Amino acid sequence: MIIGILAALISLLAGVLSGLLGIGGGLVLVPLFHYLLKMDMHLAVGTSLAIIVPTALVGAYRHGSGSFIDWRVFLFSTIFAILGGFIGAGISMNLDTVLLRKIFAVFLMLIAIKMFVQ
Repeated sequence: MIIGILAALISLLAGVLSGLLGIGGGLVLVPLFHYLLKMDMHLAVGTSLAIIVPTALVGAYRHGSGSFIDWRVFLFSTIFAILGGFIGAGISMNLDTVLLRKIFAVFLMLIAIKMFVQ
């Protein structure tokens, strides 16, 4: 019961941040699922990806209704994003959990530093 409530609160936060800032899965769900729900990194990544699909669809619908989507970029980028997602998932599933967690942490630190400096 507690895990269900915690998962719901984490997911609500991710949904709000996804709609507000375009983030949610990687930045919110993965680390919170891993540390608070004690999920293995692979399980946290996969669960996050499954959750973010409907979340992204709803957020995109809302932004699209306000004319805040560049449809040319969307159409061109979608093909490559799908290809990248397929390749990335294959790599992720073959990595050791500890290495995956370290790669994730380094990525987040680099993004944070870049955003802070700018």
